[in-house]
Amino acid sequence: MLRLTLSAGPRAAARKTPMAATTASGTTTRTFADMMDKQIPEPRSQELIDKLPDIPFTTAFGGEEYEYKTPVTSAHMIEGEKVSTKDSVAISPEGSVVHGRYGALPEPAASSVPLEFLALLRPAAQGAAAMRILNEKAGGKKGTVLVYGCSLPAGTAAGQLASTSGNAVVGVVTTSHHSGNDDLSLSMKETFPEPGLAVPEEFALCKGAFRDVVQGIVTGDEGLPESDPDAMLQEFKKNFVDYCEAYPDSRPAAVDEEVIEWKEGVYMPKDQEFFDINMEAYLSQFPPGAPPVDQAKLDAVFTPQQYQVFRDKFWAQTTALLTETAKDFSPPHEVQNQIREPEDPAKAMAFASGFPFSFSIFNKKFPEEMDMKAGGAPIGAVIVATPELMVAVNAVAAAGKTVREMMEALAFVTKEQKDAFLTVRSVIQNVGNAPVVVIGAKIAGFESVMEPEDKDISEALSAMDIDEAGNTRVNFFVQSYRASDFPFYGDYAIHRANEVCSGPRNIIVLK
Repeated sequence: MLRLTLSAGPRAAARKTPMAATTASGTTTRTFADMMDKQIPEPRSQELIDKLPDIPFTTAFGGEEYEYKTPVTSAHMIEGEKVSTKDSVAISPEGSVVHGRYGALPEPAASSVPLEFLALLRPAAQGAAAMRILNEKAGGKKGTVLVYGCSLPAGTAAGQLASTSGNAVVGVVTTSHHSGNDDLSLSMKETFPEPGLAVPEEFALCKGAFRDVVQGIVTGDEGLPESDPDAMLQEFKKNFVDYCEAYPDSRPAAVDEEVIEWKEGVYMPKDQEFFDINMEAYLSQFPPGAPPVDQAKLDAVFTPQQYQVFRDKFWAQTTALLTETAKDFSPPHEVQNQIREPEDPAKAMAFASGFPFSFSIFNKKFPEEMDMKAGGAPIGAVIVATPELMVAVNAVAAAGKTVREMMEALAFVTKEQKDAFLTVRSVIQNVGNAPVVVIGAKIAGFESVMEPEDKDISEALSAMDIDEAGNTRVNFFVQSYRASDFPFYGDYAIHRANEVCSGPRNIIVLK
């Protein structure tokens, strides 16, 4: 569980922040020192500063630690512009845990789940309900589950429940919320173990690329072609002949001919006297030119086995360079030597059989458990209804049934709303005839989850339960604001939850 708790001294920090200068016209100017700072502080009113609580700074070197004064007895989600009373949980005077929507929660599950998680019980139960529906329709079969909005609470719960029950999960992180946060995207990828993964909405909009990724997870095919020794050899021979023609041994080194010629008007006349001596020293750093090649002998003698022996010499030369024991090595001359006196083919096969991932055209051996596992056929998709998505869905629904009317409707919504709509279409197309469940809203043609059932609530509580090893089946990204000691943090949490690009966190107010 990721928990970020405010414990620094906002008032002290605010007082230490230099106020920006203000001109007579009322516009704000910044000094050079301000411009050098990556994060330029905004002016703060004295009234706001006075409201900030005085909390000593906590350092990483054993500095002053703050001792909480008031025990936490409740946790609340943010609902719009207020602290929610429904999506909240509190400890009663009798010691029982009471949820704002579902009443007293059963023991012992309630006492083994953090209060911050219990405040997220409704979205967790909605995710459990969505997975229950998909599992029932799949008849218990395991497969691939696509989740749109996997970084939102309900999507996070649905994706983790699908993953821990043996399904492969392909999550889509929404643009209007978190797809620009690299740390979150990486964390979501790690949340869904292979062959599952999470991708940003921008990637899912590229329907062809997204389809290839989903199909690769479904089938377990990474799209890597089988190695073809004959094709590799033919490509090498062509490159080798072209190299020999471009840099013949008639030149003093393997360089372009124009490099070794004196050019009037390019070089200074005073340099002509010592040009040949300087050029000789200059060319000494380059390998020698390549001897002429007989194409017929190359095709007849230089077999895939001979090519593998030649590649093994590169392996030895690389090791020699690392150990500073390398000798002169001219690849064209090595090939010519093997054409005149072919190497024993057994050398190539002996080297290829012993080293996984070695530079061998014959080696198709990979270490155990390195093959990609197939996720299986899609069993369905979970769509978390975001405000942006529903604006586009309602606009299209009201426009008409023709493709033109739908596209015209999308032309009058914002880019975020249009992208959400098109991404969901891409997700739905990739599950084929498998069911689609929408969480938090109703969309015509799909089953929806508005309020979870009792069994879904029980499943969510069980999934959030922390076992003896400290593990849970459902985890959330939580940032808690301790308003029990400082009520101001309740208002501040509302501000942080409603700011633009509020970040990948579920803000919880503790009282």
